[in-house]
Formats: sequence, C-alpha cells, structure tokens
Amino acid sequence: MSSTSSASSSAASNARGTLYIISAPSGAGKTTLVKALLERMDGIGVSVSHTTRGQRPGEQDAVNYHFVDVDHFKTMIEQGDFFEHAQVFDNFYGTSRPAVEARLSKGEDVILEIDWQGAQQVRAQVPEAVSIFILPPSREALLERLSGRGTDGEDVIARRMRDAVSEMSHYDEYDLIVINDDFEQALDELCGLVNAQRARLPRVQHRHTALLDSLLAD
Repeated sequence: MSSTSSASSSAASNARGTLYIISAPSGAGKTTLVKALLERMDGIGVSVSHTTRGQRPGEQDAVNYHFVDVDHFKTMIEQGDFFEHAQVFDNFYGTSRPAVEARLSKGEDVILEIDWQGAQQVRAQVPEAVSIFILPPSREALLERLSGRGTDGEDVIARRMRDAVSEMSHYDEYDLIVINDDFEQALDELCGLVNAQRARLPRVQHRHTALLDSLLAD
C-alpha cells in the first residue's frame, strides 16, 4: 500500500462527525429550520436531552426527551455525564456526553439546540464544535412572531422580547450567523454550512477513501 493510501485509510478510521451548537432567540425560527434541515440532509440528527420534568401527553421517551427522576439526574451530574445542564424553575435539563460522543464516533453529525449559556459550557469542553446563531431580520419581525395569535397580553409579549434581546446579545460568541428573513434562503445557508464542514479533508478522506486511492494509485 502506498503512503498516500495509508494516510487516507488512517484518516478514514479516525473521522468523526461534527458537533453543531445552534442557538437563537425565541421567534427566530430555529426549531422549524432545524427540522427542515434534518428532512433535507442525511447523517445528521439532534441530540435528545435528559429532563426531570413530567412526560406530557403525546410525548415519547427517548424521542422528545429522556425522562428521568431527580436522583438519576443528579447522579449523572456527579459522574460528569453532561456536556451541559441547567435548572429551569423546578426541573433539570441536560445534554448527555456519552450519547453524543457515541454518535460522533460513528461519523454522525449531531446538533445541540441549546441557549447561549449551554453553548458556553459545551465550547469549553469541545472547542472544535461549530456554533451557529440564528437571527431574525428585524426587531419588528421578531415582535410580530412573538406576538403569535394576538391572545397574549402586552406584558407577556414585552417579557418575551426582553428575553429575546438578552439572548441575541450573545450572537458574537458564535462562529457563524444565519439571518432568517426568507425561510428557504436561510435553510439553504444552513445546509451549506453543514456541507462546507463535510468538505473538510478528514471527512472527504473518510467518505471517499476508495476513490482517492484509485485516483492516486501507482
């Protein structure tokens, strides 16, 4: 085997998936964009978080969340099993490190849909993670989206806007920005960012080992 072939085979065996962090303020359209991304592209999935909150009607364990009790969750914290975790009111939420690592090691791309605080925790542990922040096209558009069907009071909408502005103030901590003005264009940009990562050398060597070996054969 030539040195080139050996190198490509080594890269193929060591290739990992990419860990994506995607954050956005409420109303920016993150959930809809990620869902459309998963429908368009193969080999990528969203990490399913653990939570201590009760399972709601229609939810499925290991699909919507991994539903666990508080003692189990705290044991996972003590064992260092979370990339990130937080307490929201009376419930805990967290991203399982072993589950994500297992998927990455198989070459699957994994998305973490988390807020800026969770993103900081993950980046500290996985600096090579690719972080993407989704922004609305304007405050006016965001306000319209947050207003929903017009059934919420002004105080509720104002609180949502304050929370959204607070979240957006951390946009500059991220690697890449997608502005969700035209949905199809934003989706194309998001898919393009994933494809760009897949075009990096280790991933190409992993997917196209046979082709590279045949092209460079003596």
